[in-house]
Amino acid sequence: MADTLTLFTSIGLSEQKAKETLKNEALSSALKSAITQAQSIHGASGVDKAMGTLLYSMASRLKDTKRLTFLSESIALRKICTELQLAAALEFVKSHPHDPINQKEFDKTCGVGIVITPEQIEDAVESVIKKHKEQLLKERYRFNMGLLMGEARSALKWADGKVIKNEVDMQVLHLLGPKTEADLEKKPKPQKAKATENDMKVKEEVAVNGENYKTEGYVVTSNTMDLLKKHLELTGGQIRTRFPPEPNGILHIGHAKAINFNFGYAKANNGICFLRYDDTNPEKEEEKYFTAIKDMVEWLGYKPYAVTHASDNFQELYDLAVDLIRRGHAFVCHQKGEELKGHNVPPSPWRDRPIEESLVLFERMKRGLFSEGEATLRMKMVMEDGKMDPVAYRIKYTAHHRTGDEWCIYPTYDYTHCLCDSIENITHSLCTKEFQARRSSYYWLCNALDVYCPVQWEYGRLNLTYTVVSKRKIIKLVETGVVRDWDDPRLFTLTALRRRGFPPEAINNFCARVGVTVSQTTTEPHLLESCVRDVLNDTAPRAMAVLEPLKITITNLAANSKSDVRVPDFPANEAKGSHTVPFTRTIFIEQSDFREVMEKGYKRLTPEQPVGLRHAGYVISVQKVIKVRLKMGKVVELEVTCCSSETAEKPKAFIHWVSQPLMCEVRLYERLFMHKHPEDPSEVPNGFLSDINPNSMQVISSALVDSSVKGAKVFDKFQFERVGYFSLDPDSTADKLVFNRTVTLKEDPGKI
Repeated sequence: MADTLTLFTSIGLSEQKAKETLKNEALSSALKSAITQAQSIHGASGVDKAMGTLLYSMASRLKDTKRLTFLSESIALRKICTELQLAAALEFVKSHPHDPINQKEFDKTCGVGIVITPEQIEDAVESVIKKHKEQLLKERYRFNMGLLMGEARSALKWADGKVIKNEVDMQVLHLLGPKTEADLEKKPKPQKAKATENDMKVKEEVAVNGENYKTEGYVVTSNTMDLLKKHLELTGGQIRTRFPPEPNGILHIGHAKAINFNFGYAKANNGICFLRYDDTNPEKEEEKYFTAIKDMVEWLGYKPYAVTHASDNFQELYDLAVDLIRRGHAFVCHQKGEELKGHNVPPSPWRDRPIEESLVLFERMKRGLFSEGEATLRMKMVMEDGKMDPVAYRIKYTAHHRTGDEWCIYPTYDYTHCLCDSIENITHSLCTKEFQARRSSYYWLCNALDVYCPVQWEYGRLNLTYTVVSKRKIIKLVETGVVRDWDDPRLFTLTALRRRGFPPEAINNFCARVGVTVSQTTTEPHLLESCVRDVLNDTAPRAMAVLEPLKITITNLAANSKSDVRVPDFPANEAKGSHTVPFTRTIFIEQSDFREVMEKGYKRLTPEQPVGLRHAGYVISVQKVIKVRLKMGKVVELEVTCCSSETAEKPKAFIHWVSQPLMCEVRLYERLFMHKHPEDPSEVPNGFLSDINPNSMQVISSALVDSSVKGAKVFDKFQFERVGYFSLDPDSTADKLVFNRTVTLKEDPGKI
């Protein structure tokens, strides 16, 4: 086991990831074989991290293990060098299950051996620019450059996207020249009508209050109209909804849609919405869940009309159960729990026992005279999915969070839900599609007891790709150490999204954009992220931060030179305020903003090419490159001179910088799972735990940020210029701030 762990870490897996992989026998065996195959070609130390990542990705995604050796060899021989090629290779072996593999066809399909020369890229970009030249000259830098990139990439499928972008930038600059003042003016965005909770798009008709009987499947009895009339008199015709979570877990993005729909529908119709805890299972309920649920509802901007509990009604629910028995609609049963599972439950031999006998036995259940599982109260009805006689009450000798040891029998969801709705005079019981099978039992029970019956209306739940939201699976992720807790920013629980820096307005806007339909909705995370960017662009003040610092000494400034530089909080609207940062002889820039060897299309700092410093009014030029060792060593410092940007020739680029900065920790997140549907066995045959992205979190412990953020509070949000949107994490201390990347500045399919 220890040898295998060492083998896995040798290819770049973290120790935690390697241990987790070892728990999955099938994945562990496949990865071990793949590494062994690669090492037979390159030797024990010849498998670098890039190759290791491809081997891990291949082993976790390959369904037909007989192709393992073939693909491992292709990666080891560097025929397959990129994720793009690996995806094509996996698709090829999947569609060619029979031996032998046609090597020539495989190589062609996967781009093996294809070398895209700079000349080919230059020609392809030139051709695309020629095609759009007229429009480019007309719109200049307002033209959608992504169109040029897309067409050039289509022509050169296996080319490096970054190289294509550099070539596009260079040829556009050659055609149009440097940007003018007019080009730098921001194009006014057309005002988008922002979706709000009042705009929740309901694409199917919801029943009008008081006209419940017009709803499909609604049961009308001789008392229905009288009960509706009494309900309308009590409520004044007011719309009443409720959000009824179970307090046994943390809310997730799917709950955000339910919160928005229930509260939003009530608000749009001048109604009220209750927050009701469905606290009928004391074994799983904890105080932290009650608190967290209310916190998240209020964080999203909603205030419940009242906070209620199913347990508020335990006595009334019990009395109604006694009435149900008296009416001949329920009986005490002694079938065991195992017998009652599934849909083909054998008929109960106690179904027709005398009413008086069931009343006595139910009272004995209440008094604690039966063991757990020895008796249940069941309702005499058939549900829409064919399940017979669902359980109404079961015995649990567990103290309840609110009622203590007062009760040892607890009602089930099927019994409690509709009756609590009736007791609270709810008009619309809005719930997700999986509860459609319970609609008939909802209506049956209210009518069997002759109580007011609300309308149940089902809508499609919201699902996101690249994640799991099941409580059981999130607990598994926490227990195995894949994530830290329910609020780990890689999850899509609401506490995790808050910690990552998602504004509640963005989540509400996202729910409004998705709308409400009866069909299931599966959405890509980038649509949610787009809503986040829309909000943060207007609300997150700018700051400058350097994630991988490179020291710069400005030799023509005095050793004690110091000035204040004004930085606008929102460059597009400077009236919204500004802050100052120091500018001294020593500054720091991103390592990636300097290259010792000039490359075609590179616009930032090189020994031959000066660069501007954002907001500072200076242009710097390299005088000396200082390395750890001569020539081959790492660049650790640059000595530069500066001059005013007013007198210098306009540089090709302006970069961000920091001076006298604060050291901070920055956490960069990517998708937690590698596949769109990690719970789908056809996509991830070894289970969701085998699909964890080993690079889902990167911690940069020595990043630098300007001093303007010093007084920030937990969850304060900033745009770090040219880097992304960030939020202050609760792990921050007085000595060291910790920032989570919320989203990148532009959409990146690989980021969460």
